[in-house]
Amino acid sequence: MPVLSLREAEELVVQALVRARTNDANARSVAHALIAVEADGLKGHGLSRVPSYAAQAKAGKVDGFAMPTFARARPGLLTIDAGNGFAFPALELAVANLPEIVRGQGVAVAGIFRSHHCGAAGHTVERLAQAGLAALMFANTPSAIAPWGGSKPVFGTNPVAFACPLAGREPLVIDLSLSKVARGNIVTAKQRGEKIPEGWALDEYGKPTTDPEAALAGTMVPAGEAKGTALALMVELLAAGLTGANFAAEASSYLDAKGPPPGTGQLIVAFDPSAFGGDAISRFALLAASVEQQDGARLPGARRIAARKKAKSEGLNISEALLAEIAAL
Repeated sequence: MPVLSLREAEELVVQALVRARTNDANARSVAHALIAVEADGLKGHGLSRVPSYAAQAKAGKVDGFAMPTFARARPGLLTIDAGNGFAFPALELAVANLPEIVRGQGVAVAGIFRSHHCGAAGHTVERLAQAGLAALMFANTPSAIAPWGGSKPVFGTNPVAFACPLAGREPLVIDLSLSKVARGNIVTAKQRGEKIPEGWALDEYGKPTTDPEAALAGTMVPAGEAKGTALALMVELLAAGLTGANFAAEASSYLDAKGPPPGTGQLIVAFDPSAFGGDAISRFALLAASVEQQDGARLPGARRIAARKKAKSEGLNISEALLAEIAAL
């Protein structure tokens, strides 16, 4: 299996997207995000997305030349228009502007609309934690989960992410899809010609399936059953209802070049840990230590950090088929 350094893999993606009607700045923003996710071992949000991204840019479903814009509608509020372009430049705009606002008043919110697939939401809040903030992110996605007791998908897999700084070490990052597994895992299984475990998804008739193609045409099983669908509803209201983005059932697929832009949304809430008067960062570390002191227990993200270090030193293993597909775009 071919091995590419992170820089080589990033350049591969940049060139593929530029050929697919995307400007260099946006292509580099997208490539950096996808390779960072791939390095963390989250392959469903990494290089496997390049062919569909490129197809959408070529078709104009995502505007590869759109540059996000923002306004300060209120003192603690950023409204960001992604312009039906890729989500990553808009997320970078939020990360660049939130810290200054937060340090001035303790808390700030960024709402993003006319957006697209946000990749691993944990990466966005991690960057804010690296700047010393605690942050939450909610993102809605095209419909994939039915309401509990129903059969028609109304909610997306709708990730929720949180990060906070830990003194002297990498931030704590929690990144959860509200489906039992991230939909990207099913996309990857389809690309590899593999079956998926039973219990991940239902086909269009509401029956359990191990066929990834049938799963993508059907619905995802929610995490936590009825509780998962309630959380998915909450994310729809926060990420799309508040921001003016499309709800899941109004959004076109992230996976193909058919239809209009998805127009989904993201909401990011950032806090200054020092704003509440206590030593919050020390308290964060105390709770983290109480988890790690238990045999067999670990903090969320430990595997991701290990995979990232390995990828940085050893490069990325990429299947010959995917490498050829990206090179041919």
